[in-house]
Amino acid sequence: MLKYVESMVTFSEFPDEVSLCINISQCPCACTGCHSSYLAEDIGEPLYIETLYALIDKNEGITCVGFMGGDSEPKYVNTLAKAVKQTYDIKVGWYSGRSHLSPDIDLVNFDYIKLGPYKEEYGPLNSKTTNQIMLEIDNSCGKPITKDITSKFWK
Repeated sequence: MLKYVESMVTFSEFPDEVSLCINISQCPCACTGCHSSYLAEDIGEPLYIETLYALIDKNEGITCVGFMGGDSEPKYVNTLAKAVKQTYDIKVGWYSGRSHLSPDIDLVNFDYIKLGPYKEEYGPLNSKTTNQIMLEIDNSCGKPITKDITSKFWK
């Protein structure tokens, strides 16, 4: 079961979005220099669909829900994303620390996906030397089309 530690509304994790970002624990990636290394621990409360709905409902005005982690259970992240898409008219994003997209993820359920472990020598997503990539997913044509929008984070 996925557990979340906290949630916060942010303006920078997904371009041009007011995002409810949910920090998910039990991260298996163990990236050296991770700014949220405490999320590797088994801490927090279970993130049930009902819990997710309650978080969304109490944060009026958001345009996106972001799952920050969840690499231990990508199939459940996909289930949560699908539930959001079926219930709300908002976008969904996922920050994965993996280099490749899990086969358990259906792009139809997402608008943004960040892939890549944090590597200190390359810097975070807002560095032009980053190894991470932010994808925008366009589902308007019946088949998901991905576009690399990483450069939107560069200063």
